[in-house]
Amino acid sequence: MGKIKSGVMGVIALGTGIFGTVVYAAPMAVETSIRPLERPGGVVQAVTEIKISDAGFQRWIQAFRARAQAQGISEGVFQQAFRDVHYDAKIVELDRNQSEFTKTIWDYLDSAASDTRVANGKKALAQHRGVLDEIEQRYGVEAEIVTAIWGLESAYGAVRGNTKVIEALATLSYDGRRGAFFEAQLIDALKILQNGDTTPANMTGSWAGAMGHTQFMPTSYQTFAQDFRGDGKRDIWSDDPTDALASTAAYLAKSGWITGQPWGVEVVLPDGFDYGLTGHPTKKSPDAWAAMGIRDINGNAVPNHGPASILMPGGAKGAAFMIFKNFNVIERYNSADAYVIGVGHLSNRITGGPAIQSDWPREDRALKLAERKELQERLSKAGFDTQGIDGKIGPKTIAAIRAYQRSMGDIPDGYASLAVLKKLR
Repeated sequence: MGKIKSGVMGVIALGTGIFGTVVYAAPMAVETSIRPLERPGGVVQAVTEIKISDAGFQRWIQAFRARAQAQGISEGVFQQAFRDVHYDAKIVELDRNQSEFTKTIWDYLDSAASDTRVANGKKALAQHRGVLDEIEQRYGVEAEIVTAIWGLESAYGAVRGNTKVIEALATLSYDGRRGAFFEAQLIDALKILQNGDTTPANMTGSWAGAMGHTQFMPTSYQTFAQDFRGDGKRDIWSDDPTDALASTAAYLAKSGWITGQPWGVEVVLPDGFDYGLTGHPTKKSPDAWAAMGIRDINGNAVPNHGPASILMPGGAKGAAFMIFKNFNVIERYNSADAYVIGVGHLSNRITGGPAIQSDWPREDRALKLAERKELQERLSKAGFDTQGIDGKIGPKTIAAIRAYQRSMGDIPDGYASLAVLKKLR
């Protein structure tokens, strides 16, 4: 739950925060620019603009007070939570610039399952094996999966974020781009304080409001957080990660986790394979995929773990995975394919599994936001409607790319590459 994501098929936009990671295109409603204008006396201008924004922000807080009280927040809790809370322009700037920070999936996975993260994951799994085994027994979610999520979200607790969550959520609520979403998070953050689970000073996290060892947004905390030891508090912030790890397992379990089923298996596709069959919508039994010539990296048919899809996040030149329902369960935690593969692959590595064996098209680079929009525009103008120009490479854009590739006699892998854009140009 710790990254800002947009798009699939090889590109992931990275930021911080978990369920604040949905990217909407809501209208902006900021009172002033978050960047100072380039003019004489620029330093004074920057200070003046922030003061103006903060004045409007303080008026917003007073209006929000009534809405919070209507949701059951007491005056005492509200006053304590909003003491010394100010508008933070840096938070808005981070939110505005998410979509420009893109990585290819192989660059992302190089970091997600780096030698250091794998080594630290093995240590964390060994150090906390007792409690992780208890959690696995109670919720049915394997210890290595919970550990891998912990590793990606906060580097096993080392980087939990030190931003004041109330201030961050209030700033983003006032900003307005995703105001309704963040105001709902803010209300639940206040309910957490009112319940006594933590204090305003201790409620720290990412700039987007994600908290604790495994980076829960407040609404997710309210639904899934666990008091594993029964001490009366669901404490995901302390140095002891027990409640946070249990909360993550509970989240996956309640989202439909199947004990013993892999998230996915790296596979090799046969020559002449129909790439139009790849992607989440097409599901077949492993036996049916085996009958088409698909094997694991050791040349064996994949065991029957249930209905599966074939995913090629780096296109025809990259690795292929046979993915199962548990892949989709992890996507409930964070919806980027790259994140799910990162969690799954890291979990394999920290239990002694091999690195991904297939090559990636490392000569490619990620498309920038403007290029992704241009790709959609050019596809639509060429008669392959992407049903929107938003720079997000989702199922409709992938389908349009595939149709275009077929029309050109290319491999229809649906991969949004620079080569496809250049050909469209």
